[in-house]
Amino acid sequence: MDRDRVVEAGLALLDEVGLDGLTMRKVAERLGVQLNTVYWHVSGKPQLLEAMSDRILAGCADEPLPDDWRDRVRLLAHRIRHAMLAHRDGGRVVAGRYVIGSHTLAFGDKMVGAFLQAGYPPKEAAWITWTIGYYIFGLVQEEQAAPEADTSAMTAAADPARYPSMAATLPYHHPTDFDERFEFGLTMMLTGLPAKIR
Repeated sequence: MDRDRVVEAGLALLDEVGLDGLTMRKVAERLGVQLNTVYWHVSGKPQLLEAMSDRILAGCADEPLPDDWRDRVRLLAHRIRHAMLAHRDGGRVVAGRYVIGSHTLAFGDKMVGAFLQAGYPPKEAAWITWTIGYYIFGLVQEEQAAPEADTSAMTAAADPARYPSMAATLPYHHPTDFDERFEFGLTMMLTGLPAKIR
């Protein structure tokens, strides 16, 4: 028994029961060990979720990566989105943590490094990375919650007489076409970020 097995069990349970159903006791039962054994390796559920979040990002920063900074950011953004989507409630797990783990740091290093390469000062490079991260986290969480969305309620509520703009654009507010929406938003952000290298 080691910490890696505890994290693997946590991820397997996440896929089965979701974030709200995941408990330390269930992890212990899945591993066939006493609860205190699990606590020996992770001190509580918040620490387990941090470790799971870091594991979800495993491989996201792997080489090869494009030389062009925009292409690199685009690929990294797609990788982290797919990594979160690969696990039930993966968006909630990753977005809800402030993780200092090897996979998370490696990903951050590649993403921030792309903006440093483009000529942005450290503060802007960090904050642009966070801004793009917030976009990805939010969209992934919406995408993972989409099967529960009641689109008929919005359709009924968007009275054209009271909300003409919403009614006119209603089909594009429904939680569909997430791939296209993701690419649209990412392209819009990257297009607005000129390289600062002189």
